[in-house]
Amino acid sequence: MIESSEFERLIDQNKGPVYKVIRLYVDLDEDVADLYQEVLIQAWKSFGSFKGASKFSTWLYRVTLNTVLTYRCKEDRRTETRPIDERTHRAVEAENSEQKELLWHAIRELDELDRAVVTLHFDGYDYGEISAITGLSASNVRVRLHRIKKRITKKLRLWLKN
Repeated sequence: MIESSEFERLIDQNKGPVYKVIRLYVDLDEDVADLYQEVLIQAWKSFGSFKGASKFSTWLYRVTLNTVLTYRCKEDRRTETRPIDERTHRAVEAENSEQKELLWHAIRELDELDRAVVTLHFDGYDYGEISAITGLSASNVRVRLHRIKKRITKKLRLWLKN
């Protein structure tokens, strides 16, 4: 039997990265709350299959990413993609500098897979862990990161000039 207190402890230790991933894909606070609950449900359902072959945080990141991407696919079928509300974006990133805000804006403009790869990289995951979470090969992760960094750098330079 799965210990619910152990599950709660692990979730509590890793809720920051879960919220970060969710915030990269949805804008509205109500959507964030709904999606967080869905991640918890999916994680609880799958917790019995967690064997400890990877870190719990890696496993939960993958559950979160899969849940978010499934949600996005369903949403995209129901409605057109909502544009980023600048006020919401500023509120979420209020404590950050203008450059950091621009960086997150540039990341949000990446396709979903590239967004996941760069976010995992920023969270300190190595190529092997990113590979395990995304299903890409470690060498593909390395190449993607290099290309993503170049695109983001180019975009930031352009934005900062204007």
